[in-house]
Amino acid sequence: MSDTAEALRAKLIRNFDEIEKVREERAPLYDTVCARMSKGTAATKLGISIDTVAPGKRGCPYHCHYAQEEAFVILEGEGTMRVAGEMLAVKAGDTIFIPPGPEYPHQIINTSDAPLKYLSISTKDSPEVVEYPDSNKYMASATKAGDAYGFARMHREKDDLDYWDGEP
Repeated sequence: MSDTAEALRAKLIRNFDEIEKVREERAPLYDTVCARMSKGTAATKLGISIDTVAPGKRGCPYHCHYAQEEAFVILEGEGTMRVAGEMLAVKAGDTIFIPPGPEYPHQIINTSDAPLKYLSISTKDSPEVVEYPDSNKYMASATKAGDAYGFARMHREKDDLDYWDGEP
């Protein structure tokens, strides 16, 4: 393979079996293994991950995005999509579409005795506000091209300040 072809492959192609996987665990409810597929690629507006949730666990807290849109493709297993206060059964082959906004808080729960593996696709719209209804908190974040983290702050409503607070 030429140097140009190798450089293109490094920017444009990821193989699930060959990339780093990170376990995110927080007992007793959360346990998932994440493969961040788009990390380090040329993608600037698209996030793709493959997550494998342990039996009886959840991948992330119940939340909604105000800017980003998401889709989930169930690859293996079955579970429950908690969305907009309802519990919807999901299984391999299902595709779930979550538009931005407070109408669709969501969370994938593995309610089975086997691993639940799904593909996560999201826009990387920034700035972003994410609301967590179960814990009454929200996160405000902003990133710039090439900066995976940028600015991010987590707060609760009780921390709300007046516009003029602290100003001279």
